[in-house]
Amino acid sequence: MFIPAAQSAYRTLRKTQPRVRLNALLKNGYSSKVEYKPIRSVLVANRGEIAIRVFRACTELGIKSVAVYSEQDKMHMHRQKADESYIVGKGLPPVEAYLNIPELIRVCKENDVDAVHPGYGFLSERSDFAQAVIDAGLRFIGPSPEVVQKMGDKVAARVAAIEAGVPIVPGTDGPVTTKEEALEFCKKHGLPVIFKAAYGGGGRGMRVVRKMEDVEESFQRASSEAKAAFGNGAMFIEKFIERPRHIEVQLLGDKAGNVVHLYERDCSVQRRHQKVVEIAPAPRLPIEIRDKMTEAAVRLARHVGYENAGTVEFLCDESGNFYFIEVNARLQVEHTVTEEITGIDLVQSQIRVAEGMTLPELGYTQDKIVPRGYAIQCRVTTEDPANDFQPNTGRLEVFRSGEGMGIRLDSASAYAGAIISPYYDSLLVKVISHASDLQSSASKMNRALREFRIRGVKTNIPFLLNVLENQKFLHGVLDTYFIDEHPQLFKFKPSLNRAQKLINYMGEVLVNGPQTPLATTLKPAIVSPHVPEVPLVTEPPKGLREVLVCEGPEAFAKEVRNRKELLLMDTTFRDAHQSLLATRVRSHDLLKISPYVAHKFNNLYSLENWGGATFDVALRFLHECPWERLEEMRKRIPNIPFQMLLRGANAVGYTSYPDNVVYKFCELAVQTGMDIFRVFDSLNYLPNLILGMEAAGKAGGVVEAAISYTGDVSDPKRTKYDLKYYTNLADELVKAGTHVLCIKDMAGLLKPEAARLLITAIRDKHPDIPIHIHTHDTSGAGVASMLACANAGADVVDVAVDSMSGMTSQPSMGAVVASLQGTPLDTNLDLRTVSEYSAYWEQTRTLYAPFECTTTMRSGNADVYLNEIPGGQYTNLQFQAFSLGLGDFFEDVKKAYREANLLLGDIIKVTPSSKVVGDLAQFMVQNNLTADQVLERAEELSFPKSVVEYLQGSIGIPHGGFPEPLRSRVLKDMPRIEGRPGAELKDLDFDKLKKELQESHSCVTNRDVMSAALYPQVTNDFLNFREKYGPVDKLDTRIFLTGPKVGEEFDVPLERGKTLSVKALAVSADLKPNGIREVFFELNGQLRAVHILDKEAVKEIHVHPKANKSNKSEVGAPMPGTVIDIRVQVGDKVEKGQPLVVLSAMKMEMVVQSPLAGVVKKLEIANGTKLEGEDLIMIIE
Repeated sequence: MFIPAAQSAYRTLRKTQPRVRLNALLKNGYSSKVEYKPIRSVLVANRGEIAIRVFRACTELGIKSVAVYSEQDKMHMHRQKADESYIVGKGLPPVEAYLNIPELIRVCKENDVDAVHPGYGFLSERSDFAQAVIDAGLRFIGPSPEVVQKMGDKVAARVAAIEAGVPIVPGTDGPVTTKEEALEFCKKHGLPVIFKAAYGGGGRGMRVVRKMEDVEESFQRASSEAKAAFGNGAMFIEKFIERPRHIEVQLLGDKAGNVVHLYERDCSVQRRHQKVVEIAPAPRLPIEIRDKMTEAAVRLARHVGYENAGTVEFLCDESGNFYFIEVNARLQVEHTVTEEITGIDLVQSQIRVAEGMTLPELGYTQDKIVPRGYAIQCRVTTEDPANDFQPNTGRLEVFRSGEGMGIRLDSASAYAGAIISPYYDSLLVKVISHASDLQSSASKMNRALREFRIRGVKTNIPFLLNVLENQKFLHGVLDTYFIDEHPQLFKFKPSLNRAQKLINYMGEVLVNGPQTPLATTLKPAIVSPHVPEVPLVTEPPKGLREVLVCEGPEAFAKEVRNRKELLLMDTTFRDAHQSLLATRVRSHDLLKISPYVAHKFNNLYSLENWGGATFDVALRFLHECPWERLEEMRKRIPNIPFQMLLRGANAVGYTSYPDNVVYKFCELAVQTGMDIFRVFDSLNYLPNLILGMEAAGKAGGVVEAAISYTGDVSDPKRTKYDLKYYTNLADELVKAGTHVLCIKDMAGLLKPEAARLLITAIRDKHPDIPIHIHTHDTSGAGVASMLACANAGADVVDVAVDSMSGMTSQPSMGAVVASLQGTPLDTNLDLRTVSEYSAYWEQTRTLYAPFECTTTMRSGNADVYLNEIPGGQYTNLQFQAFSLGLGDFFEDVKKAYREANLLLGDIIKVTPSSKVVGDLAQFMVQNNLTADQVLERAEELSFPKSVVEYLQGSIGIPHGGFPEPLRSRVLKDMPRIEGRPGAELKDLDFDKLKKELQESHSCVTNRDVMSAALYPQVTNDFLNFREKYGPVDKLDTRIFLTGPKVGEEFDVPLERGKTLSVKALAVSADLKPNGIREVFFELNGQLRAVHILDKEAVKEIHVHPKANKSNKSEVGAPMPGTVIDIRVQVGDKVEKGQPLVVLSAMKMEMVVQSPLAGVVKKLEIANGTKLEGEDLIMIIE
């Protein structure tokens, strides 16, 4: 390389008059007269990073640079990096614009251009282009047209290699243009063979064929690709060498016949014959083989009269034999690694040679060219390695590069806001590392790639990182099978991309409104609830959980029974907000207060925080994982037992499941942090109850069997559910092995006197079993009833913190605590602590205003003793009534609920049986039906699905049997289930379910599989949502529900030590033609913009439909591209794997195959249709 003084002297020399040197006459076309003529301007007949690479060399040499660009590239960086730029190929397809030789010559002539640099690809190996440049009186920066023609013709190149004594691989004598010729060669010489474009390289139009039946299709595809890339579809065929290394030698020659090599590069890391990673020099290549190979390359170059830069490519087998492949009579993409190890600027050298300077004048004699260290080049492309490396297009929303010592970046489109189009190669940036040895160079490359942040398009960086960490690669043990034989290279840890996904979510909310349905028009309060402080550096005090963990469930139950004080279970984390706020309280707000609860309420019996409706609501409406909620709460509250609601054989669902699903669910729940299972059945149906008890017990949990309470044991006229009914049930549950016995008063019907009678009767029969009472305060008598239970011998009662208590929730914690102070049953809780806890929830509750029960319910109501609506259902039923337009008739709904219950046989009412009653009640009100009319018209009415399934026996058998004649009239000849509904269900195949999920989603965990076993579609929707929008549970509740206000600044803590700083800047008022609005944010001080489809506005605009990923019948475009061949029509029968459509993009063709067997129902495309990724192609039924 020139030092600055030499650079200055060189520029001075360039300004002198042309001069002539006399040299000895040489063979092979070299000139005996070498004329030096400085170049003052260079046009680069190319685009992208190679154009910029040449411009930079020109600038350093004081030469004017001139760019050309297509219409599609008018915003591309390469035109902006040049001193001048001119459009070419108006009206032509994108690639053809750069292949228009007459127009390129015209631009040169009109703008005083001295020389043309072809770059690589496009016209770089077209001898007619080189000749046209020279004929126009310009200089071509490359070999002579004759050499370009000879080396570009693979047959002539082979002949030259033979003449020069360079080993070759057997192949065709000339270009092959028909599939018949290809088939004939293959039959004659045998397989495997390789098809290669006769007039171009770079892996385009290259196919390896190992089966005779694939010859014709492979030839057609390869030929078509070659024609698209190089303008000629002729192919060259040769025998395929197994397990070779691909090694190429970089050459530099001048007009005087001097040729030197700049050592070799190893390009064996390839995929589909496309180089992915290149290394210089080739590791583990014996010096004697290197010397023979470089000598052969130089000998061939001299034989053909080669000048300027070029590459001779070889295949080297395991025995050290090497074979000539071809000559690339141009600059290579991977020239960078050679520059790094030799210190020679190849592009500047090309220009200097074209001016007439000789290699000795440049200081390039073979003895002075010495390799230093190792260099690696990684081609970062916009291809998705997890999706068969399909090209990905779109807008670079974020671009942050990796830099630092020993790292070089060659790029063109790598900046935020750049558009990656489907028209050209997918190369985004070349990253080059250089260090003293291969391992150090790989380490630098690894570090640099990990620093990259690219959002908006997929890249191959995860794949490159896997390559760089492979031990064989690090030790230089490479051949062209490297990628194929290391499937672990394709196991990626997906990029979290959390920040970009979250601002996409917020943009979606700002443009299209809330992404979870809001029950009312009320808005969340603008408030940040005060979280009382606790000493987080100290462990929370020990609680009852220590007994459970150390000694087991039996010892735990014994300890509970031995306690003298009344123990409390806090329902604030689950049932309280299910009753008051439609189950919508998010993990975000639960976790904030969790450390305080752990430190201040360690003597609670338990914290009810999971199961029941919270499970599916978390997935369905809050877009968060219920398992993660449980896990995170356990981390923050290690000392208090957790309790969940288990619906017996229904787990946390609304239907019956195979037994192994219930067992697996309980096992996973315990592993994730659950302790106590309150097991109940909505009909008190013992077979269902006992299955749940067995599953919870086998998992290692505390079994708390629950008797669902209805009726009134203090009323002698209510005989169906009398005291004997409950004591008999208690006997059965104790006999079945329950650790704790629970009375589940889900509607708040247990009056104080009834409580005294019931608890006394059970305590007398079972003096050693702990008794736990659950109720709702709908009537307002909850505190009185719980105190009566306590005095009658109950060990535990349920309460909710004051600001989350009352009405359909549980009785007030503060009221119970205060009432028992100074008595033998004193809870030992500090009322001031309760008040501080309550203050947090009083503020937090205002964030959930859209779901606030007080919108429709102003106070408790003793009419619950008449309608018996469970507390958790009461408010939900109210919201449903409003959504169905029955808000003004809610009193009628409540009355109808009572009638529906009696029609169905006066059943136990708790999820899912309560839903059956509620659905029938609303059906009656909507259709203005009385109970008598329902019974009379039962055979002709279309009942809700839940009612029909209940009467069939799908949730069990009610006490006293099914109501007749209603059941017979509704079901007629429908099938009926006898016995436990899940008993006959076949075990679920969890492995199969996991594989099915993995077909559609990345990073599927066993928790996701469990969720899908319970709620298949809900889980699928959740996984899609999470993949698209990220961890929305990290957002503050107001922002999650209604989005940030424009101008608002806020933080989003992702994890310990990682916090996003976000500011919402603006929503574009202008709508793009495709219905997109741009939303602007500032993220960690940097501008980010996201494009959001305006779903309301797009109704007026035609936009190509997208394929639904979760529907296998909808075939989507695997990559952006143009339809060039449609092989089926509507009505055609297709088999799985059958070719349907051929797409072309980025000079690559792809056959879209059928994902299933079926019939083509609808085509959404035509030949020439331009598609984006995931655009709908067709529907197959």
